[in-house]
Amino acid sequence: MTFQPPVYLVDDDRAVRDAVALLLSTYGLRVETFAHPLDFLSRQPELEPGCIVLDLRMPAITGLQLQQKLQESGCGWPIVLLTGHGDMQACRRAFKAGAVDFLSKPVDEHVLMEAVNTAFAALARYREQDEQRALLARLTERERQVLALVAQGYATKEIAAALELSPRTVETHRAHISEKIGSTSVVEFARLAQASQEQGAGGNP
Repeated sequence: MTFQPPVYLVDDDRAVRDAVALLLSTYGLRVETFAHPLDFLSRQPELEPGCIVLDLRMPAITGLQLQQKLQESGCGWPIVLLTGHGDMQACRRAFKAGAVDFLSKPVDEHVLMEAVNTAFAALARYREQDEQRALLARLTERERQVLALVAQGYATKEIAAALELSPRTVETHRAHISEKIGSTSVVEFARLAQASQEQGAGGNP
C-alpha cells in the first residue's frame, strides 16, 4: 500500500470542517482538523509534513496571512485554499505565494481530490529537495566542487588539475562524498550536483 501524507484542514466553520474532513477520509486519507489558524501555526513544527487545506477567511489571521507566516518559518508544505467568496485578487496572491490550488465553496469532491493529489506530488518534490539540502549540508565546500566535476564526467586527473589538487586528494574527497551521501553512483552525484547548483554552490572547472 502506498504511503499517503496527512491532510491538515484549517477552517473555523465547524460544519465545513466536518464535511470536508469526512469527504477526505472516505478516500482513505488521514485528516487532522484545526478550528483556529494560530493553533495550527503553533503545532506545525512538530507535525509530519503534509498537505494543508486552508480556509481563506478566518478570524485572527486570514488564510493568506497564515500562508505567509508558514513561508517565513521555512515551511514549504503545499497549500490548497478554500473560499466562499470569488476574490480574484486573493486568488492571484495565493498562487504567487505558491498555493497549489484555490477552490470555491461548496467544493466539488473530485476537484478537491485532484487538488490534494497535486499537493501530494508537490510535497514529494519538497521532501526530496529537503533531503538533498540535508545531504549537501554535510559536504565541505571542496567536496561540493569535486562532486560537481565528477557529475559532469571529469576524470580524477582532470579534476585534480582544475582544482589544483593531487589525484590522491581528489580520490579522498570522492571517498568522503560517497560515505556522507551513502552512494558511489555517478547518477546520485549528478542529482546532488544539480541541487547544489540550484543553491548557487556548484563548482566549475
